[in-house]
Amino acid sequence: MPVSEHFLFTLSSVKTNQNPIMDPLDFITILIILAAFFLLMNQRYLKLPSTIGMMIMALSLSLFIIFGEAIFSALRTLATDMMTRYDFSDVLFQVMLSFLLFAGALEMNLAKLGEEKWVILILATLGVLISTFVVGFAMYYLLPLVGIKLELIYCLLFGALISPTDPISVLAMIKKSAVSKNLESQIAGESLFNDGIGVVVFLTILHIALAGNEGGVDPLEVGMLFGQEVVGGIALGALFGYLGLRLLLLIENEYTEIEVLVTLSMVLGGASIAEMLHVSGPLAMVTMGLFVGNQGRSSELANAAGEYVYKFWHLMDEAMNAILFILIGMQIIVIHWKLDFILAALIAIVIVLIARFIGVGIPIGLYRLGKHVPKYTIRILTWSGLRGGISVALSLSLYEYYKTGQMPEDTVNLITVMTYCVVLFSIVVQGLTVKRLFAKATDARLEEKQEAAPQPEEVAE
Repeated sequence: MPVSEHFLFTLSSVKTNQNPIMDPLDFITILIILAAFFLLMNQRYLKLPSTIGMMIMALSLSLFIIFGEAIFSALRTLATDMMTRYDFSDVLFQVMLSFLLFAGALEMNLAKLGEEKWVILILATLGVLISTFVVGFAMYYLLPLVGIKLELIYCLLFGALISPTDPISVLAMIKKSAVSKNLESQIAGESLFNDGIGVVVFLTILHIALAGNEGGVDPLEVGMLFGQEVVGGIALGALFGYLGLRLLLLIENEYTEIEVLVTLSMVLGGASIAEMLHVSGPLAMVTMGLFVGNQGRSSELANAAGEYVYKFWHLMDEAMNAILFILIGMQIIVIHWKLDFILAALIAIVIVLIARFIGVGIPIGLYRLGKHVPKYTIRILTWSGLRGGISVALSLSLYEYYKTGQMPEDTVNLITVMTYCVVLFSIVVQGLTVKRLFAKATDARLEEKQEAAPQPEEVAE
């Protein structure tokens, strides 16, 4: 189903059921009510970053439903029906991700992004690949310690889906941070681009896994798949972004409704065509957003779209962000939990952090050879690399292959539990503590400036 139909009628694809407990409109209504209520409670009482506040309250509601099943059995039935009837991976990939990535890219400062382009490029490509293989091989050798044997290709598949940082979580976190603009551009730029690269790596390894089960892997076909997704996604985004920008330049800013419709058409049309052409939708959305964004541009291009266009996309960003993290928090209701899976998840949390440190440390170490890198850069990039809805959606998308007999059920359940626990730790623990690291980095930057400033004796001479 085209993305436009999803947007007009529902946030997800509906699974067939003769006696549905709730229809799509009920589902959307409940999500919007919860989002509004949780945002209000967070702003009034918790005062946490919105992503963390949404996640904690959704988790609390889910646990209340689970442990209160004896008293509120109807509520548990309703919640389970809601979370199983609607495919979370479709909700994210076919609707929400396109809107969120485009909105995130709109707010990027193109000039600062250009200054940090090499760091971002290396982190988004080499960093993701390093992390994927470190996680994959480490889990392959460590999982037997808790009595689990998982094939190497599936360990690498887990490494691929958990390695990219989630731009939705990261962008929400750094909006109110005090880090330097250059470091902010590195963190935000990497999260926007490594998301698209990570999805492509995941699809490539998934293709190898499925082809291996069917009896053969063609390296040339795998390479062409990777190239088609990456190059095709960027090219499609550049084409739509350029055409959209030219249209916006022709429209007077007072015609706000037309400008909004143009940007909506870019996102919905671009996502539909990316799906048809089998190219990377996330990379296309980011590229389009960078074309239209107004920060760090010449005055003519910066004024291509009026301020209400950016207000509209900011509203879309905040609303969908809230809904997304409610959905993530409530996934705990339908995940299959086992003790050995939880032990594997604890190992995964540690391994993913180590892999992130290596995946960031090697590229930044190489970059340091030719340019000064501020203190705490590697530690900040490591700890601020939050995982989120994209990783959860990728893991849940594997259930399709279990249902068709292409992947073992326990393998899919294990990957889902490990992914969910890593995401939960990432958003709650890392998200709540990263501000302290930002503060240390800011203090270190001020000390460096003071040391570099000429002393009074030197000025006198």
